[in-house]
Amino acid sequence: MYVLNIKLSVLDQSPIAEGMTSEEALDNTVKLAQSVEKLGFERFWVSEHHDTNSLAGSSPEVLIAHLAAKTNKIRVGSGGVMLPHYSPYKVAENFKVLEGLNPDRIDLGLGRAPGGMPIATMALNEGKSRRTVEQFPEHIDDLIGYLHGTLDEGHRFTGLKATPNLQTTPDVWILGSSPSSALLAAEKGLPYTFAQFINGDGGPDYTELYREHFSPSKLLSEPKNMVAVFVICAETEEQAEFVASSMDLTLLMIEQGMKSSGTPSPQKAAAYQYSSYEMRRIKENRKRMVVGTPPQVMAQLLQLSEAYQTDEIMLVTITYDFQDKLKSFQLVADEVLK
Repeated sequence: MYVLNIKLSVLDQSPIAEGMTSEEALDNTVKLAQSVEKLGFERFWVSEHHDTNSLAGSSPEVLIAHLAAKTNKIRVGSGGVMLPHYSPYKVAENFKVLEGLNPDRIDLGLGRAPGGMPIATMALNEGKSRRTVEQFPEHIDDLIGYLHGTLDEGHRFTGLKATPNLQTTPDVWILGSSPSSALLAAEKGLPYTFAQFINGDGGPDYTELYREHFSPSKLLSEPKNMVAVFVICAETEEQAEFVASSMDLTLLMIEQGMKSSGTPSPQKAAAYQYSSYEMRRIKENRKRMVVGTPPQVMAQLLQLSEAYQTDEIMLVTITYDFQDKLKSFQLVADEVLK
């Protein structure tokens, strides 16, 4: 059982609240990284989203460099780089430079989702043949080969080196929310993060698939996994529900393709006239969230730790008021990391 000594980490998407600028959202990400480092969190990852009014994190590589310079010891990484858009060679060089500047502090989380609408994918691939998700497993092999200088002799770029040459390399993680991503991580012998904040169903079963089918590699001798989940914590249950109502409405708006100018306020969420269908959707989406007081959140995190057989949980917190976000992480840390 994994119910003792839970490690906490953060995935931040640089969310933009209604009335907030993108510059403020990015600055908040820096402030959050500095805050959770002091609280004892393990790692801090940032995401990749394109052409959206509600999330400012479009270039994790650039943001990671700034975050690493603004912190001292917390691991910093991508959650994740959407590899089908890019050359594995260039991704390897980007992250080797980051690792060279911050030895033993860089994580390279990889995903295959587009991170935006089809028009963004088309723009990202403009001027070259369009890559497909079917090439994702091959691109992972290429990336690992470039990072570690282990390209096969028969590789089309045999002898090519990704520079700079370093004494350490970034840790590579596979990110996903499906059984196929779990099996891919197992096949490649890489650590796996299940995104419960994206898919509230099946996570423990998919992660069990990962452990059952894990094939040891030169990078990892035994399975290693964690889970990422939305978390809202407040001093009272009523306040936690009030703060979380912003996320309830946000997820509904995303599902229904409603135009958004950023995370809505709890007051706006309270005034919204929810249909019976939308109330059912809110209940369903709560599978993706942990909401409550510090003891309530602690109990739910312990349940997740046992269900996923992991000692590390990654928290994703989106609030309208940034101070509520800072407070949420503070309360969870005081309860879990005490």
